[in-house]
Parts: sequence; structure tokens; C-alpha cells
Amino acid sequence: MISQFTDRLRFLRAFVAHPRQVGAVLPTSRWAVRDMLDLTDLATAGLVVELGAGTGSQTGEILARLGPDARLVALEIDPQLAKLLAERHRDPRLTVVCDSAEFLDAHLGGALADVVVSALPYTSLEPALRRRILDVLPRAMTPQGVTLVIQYSPLMQGELRQRFASVQRRISPWNVPPAFLFACRQPTGPAL
Repeated sequence: MISQFTDRLRFLRAFVAHPRQVGAVLPTSRWAVRDMLDLTDLATAGLVVELGAGTGSQTGEILARLGPDARLVALEIDPQLAKLLAERHRDPRLTVVCDSAEFLDAHLGGALADVVVSALPYTSLEPALRRRILDVLPRAMTPQGVTLVIQYSPLMQGELRQRFASVQRRISPWNVPPAFLFACRQPTGPAL
């Protein structure tokens, strides 16, 4: 319980310091994280990318669902949160990177992700930065891959549909505020 309180305090501090970068005053609830991750089968993924890892509310659940030979690359732009994440999850499958999600390609070494999990506050980001990050997502995935996005409004659905052939939406009421969950898939064959 103390750890949960401490995480909330750290998250709140990060929000106060960089509100457009963090985008929420509390970490995502474990129920909303589980609802989001239930939209795909992480056990079969070889490479998973997490964008906006924060205090690790998604990271622990991702690691719990990953196979023993899988890799998780977690990007977090806040140096203090990235350090906390690396210290908290000492798992050989995890690589924590302190950088902006717009530079994801540089951290994958040419590999493509089976699953991208994004908790970035897209609606809070400067529009040009938001477009650059969203444009990276389809390029970072395998043709059969999925990008999972959690947001606190449905506003991003249109921009996601511009980049992905299929965007499935679900609402998770077990979060403050309720979370909009998106599973985005790109076409597996040539466009018609």
C-alpha cells in the first residue's frame, strides 16, 4: 500500500513538472491495464514495446504475461521515472530507455515489435510531436502486430484510423477517469 501511495506521489510530481508530457495525475489502474492487455496475446510475442512506461503500472503486467524468451523495450522520457522503472523491474527481458517515443526506431536495432503498448497522453502533446510519434507506430510493428493505446477520451480514434486499417475500441470503467482502449492493426496484404 505504501508503494502504491509513493508511486502516485511520484507520478503527481512528474505531472506537475511536465503536465503535457505526463498527461494524467494518477497512474493507470491495474484493471484498465489488464483490460487493455487482454486485447492481444502477449504470451506469443517475441518483442513488445511500451511507450510512456511511467512508474511501471503496465510494465509489471506485461512482464507477467511475456514468454521467457521475449523482450520488452520500455521508453520513458522522464529520467527519474525511467530510473525507478529499471530499479523496480530487474528482469533480463526488460530494457529501459530514457528517450522520446518519436525516436523509437533508433532503439529497436531494425527489429519490429509484435505488440506496442502506448500510454502516452496524445491529446496533451504538441500536435507536430503527436503526429511524429503516431507515424512511428505502424513502422515499428510486424505486419501481424498490434498497437494497444490507452487514452482518457475517444478523441484519438480518428488519428489512429488514419494510420491503421483496423481500430477496435473498448471502454474500461475501472479507471479514474474511465479509459478508452484501442487495439490498432495494420493491413497484412496489399491495399485494394
